[in-house]
Amino acid sequence: MILEILTPEKKLFSGEATLVQLPGIDGSFEILSNHAPLISALAKGEVKYKTSEGEKKLTIGGGFVECLNNKVIVCAEGAA
Repeated sequence: MILEILTPEKKLFSGEATLVQLPGIDGSFEILSNHAPLISALAKGEVKYKTSEGEKKLTIGGGFVECLNNKVIVCAEGAA
C-alpha cells in the first residue's frame, strides 16, 4: 500500500509500506494492505511503519488518518 505522512510544513514520507501502526484516540491500531476504508483521529504518540528498508517510527502530537483503496494518508501535527 502507499503511505504518505504529512505535516503542515512538509511531507515526511511517501512510499510503499506493508504495515502502519497508529496512536488512535481510543487506542493503538494497525492498517495492513487491503484494509477497509477508514477515517480516524490520532492522539499524541508513535507512528510505526514497515517498508522494504525495515521498520521506521516517528512521534506525532496528534492529527488524523485516512485509508482508502490501499492508500494511507496521515496528517500529523508536531511530528519529530
